[in-house]
Amino acid sequence: MSAVNTAKKKRVELLFAAFLLLVGIIVFVDASQLHATYSQADAIGPKAVPYLVSGILVLSSIALSIAVARGNLAEGDEGEDVDLSQPSDWKVLVPLLGFFVLNLLLINWAGWVISGTILFFGVATSLGARRWALTAVISLVLAFGSFYGFYLGLGIKLPAGILSGVL
Repeated sequence: MSAVNTAKKKRVELLFAAFLLLVGIIVFVDASQLHATYSQADAIGPKAVPYLVSGILVLSSIALSIAVARGNLAEGDEGEDVDLSQPSDWKVLVPLLGFFVLNLLLINWAGWVISGTILFFGVATSLGARRWALTAVISLVLAFGSFYGFYLGLGIKLPAGILSGVL
């Protein structure tokens, strides 16, 4: 492996370690702001698990940073059928990201069924689906199915949006 590739891999792995550290700090700060009441039945309270997860994330980031500094870099999996020497396909990634952002913007106003249908249809077409009518029908079925699956199966109400009187 060339020195340039090694430096690039080191930088990427250190960036991931920094990301783990940041997430660990965010989880810690968020857990510290929980307002909890303790009882005899629940001696440890709701803060224990987030603090534990935060500690694991921070320790993992430190361990990864030490391993990378010692030169222990991860090796790519040779069994993958992805050619890692090729650049990212931005013609696929940008529309995918766009449909996820559009879903975030529409979900409260339009509701899950509409925004989910657009999301499923957009993702499928971005990944290569060309039978648009069938893809639209499947997307609508998935959106309705997940809406009622969450509502009836789990008791979680997804936003109905403009269809609130109909669903």
